[in-house]
Amino acid sequence: MANIGELGEQAVAQWLEGQGWEILHRRWHSRWGEVDVIAWRDNEKVAMGQEDAALIFVEVKTRGSRSWDEGGLCAIAPRKQAKLWRTAEVFLSKYPAFASLPCRFDLALVRYRLLTTAESRSEEENILSAIAPSQSIRLSGYEFSLHDYIPDIFVGV
Repeated sequence: MANIGELGEQAVAQWLEGQGWEILHRRWHSRWGEVDVIAWRDNEKVAMGQEDAALIFVEVKTRGSRSWDEGGLCAIAPRKQAKLWRTAEVFLSKYPAFASLPCRFDLALVRYRLLTTAESRSEEENILSAIAPSQSIRLSGYEFSLHDYIPDIFVGV
């Protein structure tokens, strides 16, 4: 059975697919750390400069309602940023075909709650591409909502 963090990552990965991104890896590890989701988009908008990234490294923070770190926003401290950066560098060195693409680091903040028995009996929502901030989906007895999706979290860092 997947843990809460993995379920949050699954929801974000499926949402990204619905937004036109292809998931390359989930939970990609190096000796420096882990990137939750790595996705890419090979389309004309990127080639024409209408979109700023063709490769994204996504950190997913899944939190309950009593989160003490502002829903995961405060969990991206400078040390975590450095680990993500180094892990991305290792990824690009292992997969040089992606090294020339415009890249960015994004942050997905996901909230969850345990469903009641009656709620769990209802059919799980599987249309994940439609999820947007403040909407929710149900997975494995929990309800997840994309609280916020912040592209390019390292701008100005």
